[in-house]
Amino acid sequence: MKDSQLNPFVVGKYISDEYFCDREMETEQIKKQIANGRNMTLIADRRIGKSGLISHVFAQPDICKDYYTIQVDLYATNSLAEMVSVWSKEIFSQVQKQAKTWRDKFFEIITSLRVGLKIDPISGAPTFDIGMSDISAPEMTIDQIFAYLEMADKPCVVAFDEFQQIAAYPEKNVEALLRTYIQRCKQTQFIFAGSRKHLMVQMFLSPARPFYQSTINMGLDLIPRDTYVGFAQAMFRKGGKAIEPAAAECVYDTYRGITWYMQLMMNELYTLTREGETCGQEMIDTAEQNVLRIQELSYTRLLAALPPRQKELLYAIAKEGGVENITSKEFIQKHRLQSSSSVQSALKGLDDKEIVINNTDKKWQIYDSLLERYILKYIVRGVTF
Repeated sequence: MKDSQLNPFVVGKYISDEYFCDREMETEQIKKQIANGRNMTLIADRRIGKSGLISHVFAQPDICKDYYTIQVDLYATNSLAEMVSVWSKEIFSQVQKQAKTWRDKFFEIITSLRVGLKIDPISGAPTFDIGMSDISAPEMTIDQIFAYLEMADKPCVVAFDEFQQIAAYPEKNVEALLRTYIQRCKQTQFIFAGSRKHLMVQMFLSPARPFYQSTINMGLDLIPRDTYVGFAQAMFRKGGKAIEPAAAECVYDTYRGITWYMQLMMNELYTLTREGETCGQEMIDTAEQNVLRIQELSYTRLLAALPPRQKELLYAIAKEGGVENITSKEFIQKHRLQSSSSVQSALKGLDDKEIVINNTDKKWQIYDSLLERYILKYIVRGVTF
């Protein structure tokens, strides 16, 4: 691989097995559930590779051969109609690649979406563009979508990413509606992936909720340190470059093993390293500065929008690198915070905004490890670009 070719540290999308790190056991576990006709729940923090793992499983030759696969990101949806919109667009994008019979049946069965069918004036090919105002009866469209999936000439696997979003929809009984349809499916399977752990646990493990005990549950841990370091070295070698193990280890530790941030940093380090040269620890600061410069506008806007108490607490958490007893007298006095009740109120605000997370060590940490680095370097220490 030459410098002019693809940077092997891919960020935010799935390319192929070649650029995918590990997850061999998890891949086989998901494939096993699919092969045995089981619906499953995948719960993991954001940006540790949950969506990439699903894409990786769906790209496996045996899955591609035996199933139609549809991956739907619900993160930005706020209503049942928006869910129907993104779901139908994902189905259509897959339909275009498949057998003509299944393609032709799309608008025959999902009649409520015919309004979205357009013909490209240049190519003459059919296109699909459905807007929110075009979905007047989302429940009817859902009924038709399920009917369409069930008549396909081979089984379908639908993965809903950030599935916990449906709990915030204004429509009542969305969970019960979907559960009713799903339990009737004979050849369509579902993967429900989510990052808001407490919401996903409530949805799937609470006896009072429709999805209770309806799936096989699976968590997703960080990629082991040694495994990722080995992957990084292999990717550098393919490009005729090298990286010191200590440099890769430093990136892993600094960004807490969270895949998205490590990949972003490695992407920049790979760019900074010329062919035939070795990336060392001394290059990390330059790479981080370059990455943070790109993120600066979004971070300054985010921080400017926070109320003063939330901002003070956020800075205190950043300085500590994680806080276990966040309402303790010691922590409050050390960082000159107002009171225990003030901290609790500020913490709820940061948690609701998904800026902080209570991790597996029962510590409150900043969710975005790049944001944590930005606060430490350019606000707490006052460094300038």
